[in-house]
Amino acid sequence: MRHGKKINHLGRKKAHRMAMLANMACSLIEHKRINTTVAKAKALKQFVEPLITKSKAENNQSVEKGTHNRRIVFKNLRDKYAVTELFSAVSEKVADRPGGYTRIIKLGTRLGDNADMAMIELVDFNEVYNAGKPKKKSTRRSRRGSGAQSETPPVAVAETEVKSDDSEE
Repeated sequence: MRHGKKINHLGRKKAHRMAMLANMACSLIEHKRINTTVAKAKALKQFVEPLITKSKAENNQSVEKGTHNRRIVFKNLRDKYAVTELFSAVSEKVADRPGGYTRIIKLGTRLGDNADMAMIELVDFNEVYNAGKPKKKSTRRSRRGSGAQSETPPVAVAETEVKSDDSEE
């Protein structure tokens, strides 16, 4: 039975699993997409998305909390170049996204051992999927109709002379 087993151990001890996930997360941040097995991709998604959220929160907070978030992320990744890339380029791209920073696309099976393969990528860095969709503006509308009227300025109607048949005589 599988009661209470929330973590996929991936056939490794904890230290080996954490080191592997840290290395895969650094590769994902550096290359923006990597190919791996489906199980490792799902484990990596759970590992890297909270780190991206912490990098995104630095822009909205004071310097002290930003430094604290940077130290927490460095504790997990253990690569200062990946942390710098995460807090600069990646956090700017995902600033308006409320979550779901990664996408897993299944690729089929591996030729050698028939393992299910997947590509995990950062969503905002894929130009193919994002090119067709125009960026929507999120607007908040109230139930009252008066808010919509006050936002749009009244249109000035130009008066034009209309010649009638009577004026020609």
